[in-house]
Amino acid sequence: MDLPGNVDTLKAKHNALEKSINTENSRPNPDDLIISDLKKQKLRIKDQIADMNH
Repeated sequence: MDLPGNVDTLKAKHNALEKSINTENSRPNPDDLIISDLKKQKLRIKDQIADMNH
């Protein structure tokens, strides 16, 4: 069962992670480990959204 609320929640988390990545990248000395972790989380959420839409 695909619940639109769940997809919306995941999209909100995805957008928040994108904002966190951009914030970290804009720092004078961005932490590559933090960025890598955030990108992995973002990809997992993207995969979850794709699975819900199929």
